[in-house]
Amino acid sequence: QFPSISPKFAAGGLLIAAIIGVLLWLATGFYIVDEGKRGIVQRFGKYVETTGAGPRWHFPWPIESKTIINLNDVRSVEVGFKGSSKNRDAKQAQMLTADLNIIDIAFAVQYTLSDARAFLFNHRDPNAAVLQAAETAMREVVGKRKMDFLLNQGREEFAGATQSLMQELLTRYGTGITDMFFGAATDSQGRAVLQGSF
Repeated sequence: QFPSISPKFAAGGLLIAAIIGVLLWLATGFYIVDEGKRGIVQRFGKYVETTGAGPRWHFPWPIESKTIINLNDVRSVEVGFKGSSKNRDAKQAQMLTADLNIIDIAFAVQYTLSDARAFLFNHRDPNAAVLQAAETAMREVVGKRKMDFLLNQGREEFAGATQSLMQELLTRYGTGITDMFFGAATDSQGRAVLQGSF
């Protein structure tokens, strides 16, 4: 016959088990944010704070959650092609110049982030916002310049003007995106893909 367990002992055991369970639950709230990253903490889905590098803690799930955003990660968006300059997207690539010629442009935009909160919350799809800004800026810049200028001596000025307008649009959209690098797609010989037709 097993010895009987007193109610006080049983209650004490349950209390200890509950305390251990709570401590283990609280321990799941610890996390580390590496250099160059930011932690975004949300409470019941609502923004609470942005945390910098170092050991951090938040109330564990389901009260709070965290998302780590890498500010140094170089993200990329392609316009006018998909993966390779051979896989052209004519709808994106073909643009009308100031002298009413059609120019075919494929380019990539690489960027990093400056504001993790804006990047996470201001747009459902930040890459789509970059793509839209890139296309809008490119079409506006191309539409104000003649084809010969774009195909020959105007490439650097054209790239600079497009990048500047893109940054202006992305800042207006509140994307948290800065430090863009704009470059034309290249073919197998490393030549920029920039063609015109009458």
